[in-house]
Amino acid sequence: MPIPAALLPNLKVPVIAAPMLIASNPELVIETSRAGAIGTFPALNPRSTEEYAQWLDRIEAALGPEDAAFGVNLIVAKINTRLADDIAVTVSHRVPLVVTSFGADRDVVKAVHDYGGLVFHDAANARHVEIAAEAGVDGIILLTSGAGGHTGYLNPFAFLADARKRYDGALLLAGALSTGRDVAAAIVAGADMAYMGSRFLATPEASVAQDHRTMIVEAGASDVTATAAMSGTPASFLNASLRRHGLDPRQLGLRHAKIDTAPDGTPLRAWKEIWSAGQGVAGIDSVLPAAVLVQRLADDYRAALADAKSL
Repeated sequence: MPIPAALLPNLKVPVIAAPMLIASNPELVIETSRAGAIGTFPALNPRSTEEYAQWLDRIEAALGPEDAAFGVNLIVAKINTRLADDIAVTVSHRVPLVVTSFGADRDVVKAVHDYGGLVFHDAANARHVEIAAEAGVDGIILLTSGAGGHTGYLNPFAFLADARKRYDGALLLAGALSTGRDVAAAIVAGADMAYMGSRFLATPEASVAQDHRTMIVEAGASDVTATAAMSGTPASFLNASLRRHGLDPRQLGLRHAKIDTAPDGTPLRAWKEIWSAGQGVAGIDSVLPAAVLVQRLADDYRAALADAKSL
């Protein structure tokens, strides 16, 4: 299925900059969307619903008809006590794209559809795809092996093929995508868009420590560990960051029980102090402003497609 028409205006490259906990902010969203990709942020990054509304005000004031769309991520789970209030703000601002996680809810989908918005949903396995399809979402984000943040464990090619049998809407591929050529490979493989997180961490606009950016640039694919030990759900973390807190990545399996304290007894704070990134760090060799990054992705994407056509 093609990209939904509402997301096509001013889209220079079929990329959504994933909503990243702590890291995504209005500046990153604005610069990404101005450059021609779709910027997003988690509604929970602002500390309150009131601040969430202020972030939306700022983004909407900065973006115009010549810019690409933007979106927000809503955690659809009982743990999110702000959900109802944040949905009300989302509806009042008519946010173009809503990405839902940890629960595909028909009522949330209907609330967004009623004002003409789109809903994409995260999925890490075939059952998640079926649940999202039943909820009536407009697109499904396939979290595959190697993705940063909360990750999947399936091979991207296999997951694309399996998801397409179960769902005829837009499919987005997430997992170890860092370059325009990676985006082209995802499209050729059957995805409609690419969902890219870690590459946007290595931008000056992202709300991350400079050491986090440096760690990403210096890391390779084997310098990332996927484990449930940090957040209770499988997620990818940089080995250097784990070691910095006295943890041995070799002892942290994918299904490891959650760890709340370091070996020295100090509390562990995933995301804020133990830094995440996906295996796509292998394709990141510099810190680039978001606008420069999006332009490079677009140029390399077009070049890769042209090369493929010449074969």
